[in-house]
Amino acid sequence: MTEFVVRMDNRPGRLASLAEVLAQAGVNIEALTAFGFDGEGLIRIIVDDADRARRALDSAGVAADEYQVLKAVVPNSPGEFAAIARNLANANINIDAVYTLHTTPAETELAIVVDEPEGALPHLPVQGSLNR
Repeated sequence: MTEFVVRMDNRPGRLASLAEVLAQAGVNIEALTAFGFDGEGLIRIIVDDADRARRALDSAGVAADEYQVLKAVVPNSPGEFAAIARNLANANINIDAVYTLHTTPAETELAIVVDEPEGALPHLPVQGSLNR
């Protein structure tokens, strides 16, 4: 999976325009977080088709940084994410973003963006993967 990070002015309609660019290209947003601070908006998006999203953003003149996303499926119980975060911290790997993709009573699917994806794999549950 790939994460796109877009920085833009935090004003009405900007997030809508970004979502419309992706929608018009047939790109589905699988996970999104957005927040504003001091007039700037930061949008982090995981989509179903990174190549199509990249082309759509480029065509629209939207600058985006890209990051590799790791996936982990863990039991849905207290302490599971804490163990992942501690394992990565002990390996001196920084977590840049975490998304909850899906939750059931039994398990939680996480998308995790780190500064060293290859180095993080041994510290994630077996389900952690560079591929979806």
